[in-house]
Amino acid sequence: MLPATLDVTVAAARRFMRRALLLDTPAPDVATALAHHGYIQIDPINICGRMHDLILRNRVAGYREGDLMRHLHGGEDVPLPPEERTAFEHHLPHTNVLVAFPLEAWPHLPAAMEARTRRAGAWSCRLTPRERALVDQLLEEIGARGPLGSADFEDRGRARRVWGQTSLVKSTLQKLFFHGRLLIAKRANNHRRYDLPERVLPRNVLSQPPASAAETAQWIALLKLRQFRLALLKREEANAAAEDIQPVEVEGCPLVYCLKSDAPALTAAEASDPQSEVRIPQSLRLLAPLDPVIYQRRLTSALWHFDYTWEAYTPAAKRARGYFALPILAGTELVGHVDPKADREARRLRVLSRRLCRGHSAAPAVRDLARWLGLR
Repeated sequence: MLPATLDVTVAAARRFMRRALLLDTPAPDVATALAHHGYIQIDPINICGRMHDLILRNRVAGYREGDLMRHLHGGEDVPLPPEERTAFEHHLPHTNVLVAFPLEAWPHLPAAMEARTRRAGAWSCRLTPRERALVDQLLEEIGARGPLGSADFEDRGRARRVWGQTSLVKSTLQKLFFHGRLLIAKRANNHRRYDLPERVLPRNVLSQPPASAAETAQWIALLKLRQFRLALLKREEANAAAEDIQPVEVEGCPLVYCLKSDAPALTAAEASDPQSEVRIPQSLRLLAPLDPVIYQRRLTSALWHFDYTWEAYTPAAKRARGYFALPILAGTELVGHVDPKADREARRLRVLSRRLCRGHSAAPAVRDLARWLGLR
C-alpha cells in the first residue's frame, strides 16, 4: 500500500533533484555514480562529447572523456577479464535503449532477451533465415579468435533495417547481442567487439537464475526512480513497487514518485530555509541532451518550466534549438541552451547557436567544456 502523498513546493523539488542527481556533490568515481543511478544511457553520437560522457562529466569528480568505457571494458587492446568486470553494456528491458548496467542488473534481462527472439522486426527481434544461416559460423569464429566486430568478417551481403540497410553480418551480430548470445567485450574507436558471454561476465553472474516477472517489474519501476529520483510512473509500475516508493505532489505538476529512501531528503529540502538558494552553486552547467534532469519531457515542462526536445533526429528545418543543443542549468533554473560543435581538426569548440535568459552568460561554461574536450 502506498504511503500518504508528500506535498512539496516547486523550489524544494528542484533543490532535491539537484542534490539527488549528484549535481551538487559529485560521486568519487564511475562505479559510485553507476550504482546510484542504476544505469547510464549510452549513445555513439559525438558532436561535443558523447552522451554518456556528458552525463557523467557533471556527476563524477575528475571525469575524463572515455572513462565510462574504460570502467566497463578496460583498455581497447586488452579487455578486462570476466572476474574484474563490475558493469556491462545492454539494453533496458522492452526497449532499444543501450545503457551501462552494474552487474546486479543481469538477472532481470534474460526474459526480455528471450522475448526478442520471438518478435518480428528488423532491428532487435527474431533472426531472419539468412541471419540464422550465419549464426554458427559467427559464434565459431568468435569462440576461436576472441572479440570481433562486423568488419572482421567477410561481407555476406545486405540486410534490411529500420533505417536503410546494413551488412548481414552486422545485423546478425546485433541481434545475437540483443538476445544475450553475445556481449560487448570492448570497443575500438567506439566500434563494438563482441565475445561469448562467459568470456565477458563473471561466472557467478551468468549462473544466477533469472528473476521472476514480478521481481523484474518491481526492479524496472525502482530503476526509473534511481535514474531520475523524481519520476512519473504508470499505474502498473507504481503497483509493482508500492512498498518502496513515495507519491509526491508538486504544485502545477502531475503526480510524481520518489524512492521511499529518498523521502527524508525531499522533506529536508522542503523544510530548508528559502535563503538556502544562495548556497546552491550558481555557476552555469551544460547538461547533456538526455541528462536525467531533463529526460522526462512532461515533468521538465511542468517542474522546470522548460520545454526541451533532443533534436538530433528532427528534420533540420523543424529544429528549434539545434542538432545537439545542451540545456543550461543555473542554480534551480533552466535558463536556455547552447548548441556547440567540436571542430577536432581545428581544435576549436564552435557555438552554432545560443539562447539564454537575460542576465546570464554561457561563455564560462562553454570555455569549461572546451577545456574538458582539449579544445580552444
